[in-house]
Amino acid sequence: MYRRLGFTVLISCLLLSFCPSKGARILGVLPSAGWSHYAIGEGLMKALSRAGHEVTVIGSHSWREAPDNYRSIELKELVFDKGGSEPDLFQYRNDPYLNVLYLLYTLIGPSLSEVILTHPKVKTLMNSNEHFDVVIVECFVSDVLYGFAQHFNAPLIVFSPFGASMWANDLVGTPYPYSQIPHTFLSYTDRMTFTERLVNTFVWNVDRFYYRNVFLPRQEEMYKQYFPNARKTLPNVMKNVSLAFLNQHFSLSFPHPYAPNMIEIGGIQMDEPKALPEDLQRILDDSKHGVIYFSMGSMLKGCKFPEEKRNAFISAFSKLKETVLWKYENTSLPNKPKNVFIRKWMPQRDVLAHPNVKLFITHGGLLGSTESLYHGKPMVGVPIYGDQRLNMARAEKSGYGTHIEYENLSEETITRAIRSILDNPSFSSNARLISERYRDKPMTPAQLAVYWVEYVVRHRGAPQLHSAILELSFIERNLIDVYGVMILFVGTVLVSVYMALRKVMRFIGILPRSGDKIKQQ
Repeated sequence: MYRRLGFTVLISCLLLSFCPSKGARILGVLPSAGWSHYAIGEGLMKALSRAGHEVTVIGSHSWREAPDNYRSIELKELVFDKGGSEPDLFQYRNDPYLNVLYLLYTLIGPSLSEVILTHPKVKTLMNSNEHFDVVIVECFVSDVLYGFAQHFNAPLIVFSPFGASMWANDLVGTPYPYSQIPHTFLSYTDRMTFTERLVNTFVWNVDRFYYRNVFLPRQEEMYKQYFPNARKTLPNVMKNVSLAFLNQHFSLSFPHPYAPNMIEIGGIQMDEPKALPEDLQRILDDSKHGVIYFSMGSMLKGCKFPEEKRNAFISAFSKLKETVLWKYENTSLPNKPKNVFIRKWMPQRDVLAHPNVKLFITHGGLLGSTESLYHGKPMVGVPIYGDQRLNMARAEKSGYGTHIEYENLSEETITRAIRSILDNPSFSSNARLISERYRDKPMTPAQLAVYWVEYVVRHRGAPQLHSAILELSFIERNLIDVYGVMILFVGTVLVSVYMALRKVMRFIGILPRSGDKIKQQ
């Protein structure tokens, strides 16, 4: 009897140890205007809602069929006008790297943060007496928004839509050797030549200098302005990040060195495929030669292609026997071939899940690349900016895709790229192989994320995960003081040995003594 009672008590204790964070109150802050970034954060927040937590989300969109425990504070001001007045991002294709940094650090990041911090809905929330057990913020040129964690006196968790970026790594003290980790904006892999390592090191250091000396000081000014009663400074808030979730998985990219509180949740936005609209389902089912799906993502618009390049796609598609589904933001496409079907928006994940889809033509964004690989589809990329070149470099190295430079788009190059993928079965088999590797995991990204958020809540911020490297200065972190002492010690020893040898050599007559020189004179 006592043995049975003891076993019951043990089981009860184990169950309680895993369930104390059920029903936690969680605030998510998703500042990005683009759907590709927002989808990662929304996938994370949906997973927490489905696990039974009370979720509040500040962002540019809302979950239309949200359950009662999911509240959206939708800020339409974060998104560009859907009528087409948003900027043409193709114009930034050849912008110098420093100009891209300027746009991110000086214009885009601060302006989106300011929209959130000045919005009446957000002010109402901040002036309320609401309590949150954890705050989750996107890690993308929005550091001032980490202030929500100290405002609500809650642990801070971040998620990085770019995977292991500099911004996320610095928050938890993860090293990123420049010899192995290519910069987000470079088209390199983890195997770099000397020249690539040289360029990579230069770009990383320029980025770090700009971030620390231009962006962060401005963020601290905004932090003092919008959180005037803060009990902690922004640097102190950033040193106490509990977790960093990464939109990445090693099977989709390459291994990285991680601190224990960096968690890969790449693909968390993936759901089971839903039923397609009847017209799309019929097109996909009836395409006996297969389907090519073409989308330049949520921020880049197919209708913004210059006429010459748009006509190059039209000419190339018209000669294909395959059906083409093109996410094209206008209601009509001049000279549209019969095998091309356009829609302003398509359920991308559900389209890619259809077995008749043979190829994905993409800008190479990480969200679309992840979704394509999840369903084992090869890619042709037309990278424009950001991490798109990096993602397509991985595709070419791993053998599941190829790319076309935007400047080289023509009927010939498009046709050649498409045929090189469709006529060579190795591209599809490599994509399916990576899909198998990605799916082979003990927990889904959603289960993993829920576990770690609950872990942080159970352990009140989980300070045991914090790396001591965050407390070290630049000199201490890079052992400059240690190496300085070692060099001084070795130099002292060498000088002492040199002086001793000179004395011995003078004593035995190999070198003249100083007194002998005087006598000779």
